[in-house]
Amino acid sequence: MTRLPKRLSKRLAPPEPEPPAGPSKSLRKREAHAAQALGEELIALKDAELVALQLPERLYDAIVAARTIGSRGGGARQRQYIGKLIRQIDLTRVREALGAKVAKSALETQRFHRAEAWRARLLEAGPAALAALRAAYPALDEPAWRQRVAAAQLERQRTAATGAAGRELFRALRQLLD
Repeated sequence: MTRLPKRLSKRLAPPEPEPPAGPSKSLRKREAHAAQALGEELIALKDAELVALQLPERLYDAIVAARTIGSRGGGARQRQYIGKLIRQIDLTRVREALGAKVAKSALETQRFHRAEAWRARLLEAGPAALAALRAAYPALDEPAWRQRVAAAQLERQRTAATGAAGRELFRALRQLLD
């Protein structure tokens, strides 16, 4: 192999690559995947929640169409299209609305778990747990609650499951804890 003279080798050398002007390809792909994931969350919303977001008409129509597509490949293409449309709009209002929905759901779950814990405690400990509930909520109608707890305990002993009395106790606890 023959070597080229220095003056020719500099002219024939590949030019130095210029730094990219925009965001990197990996950053664009991450943004595209995030937009597609947001689109999947929007597809899962109820119709009333979707209308409340006041999305552009093309995006709304694409989301509604995505719900009816049964084909796996067609659904994937539609989700990619939704992601493309999402990248073209301002998402602050959409993200705020979805964040509020998640926060509301988490609060509701927390309330449910608190009522469930009190029901389990009342069924296990009986009068001692009822006294603790009375201390936490002084306006409690103790005779009615004692009757609810006794009915739920009796039901659990008979059937080893939660029935109508247990559900009634749970409903009363949810109402009390609100």
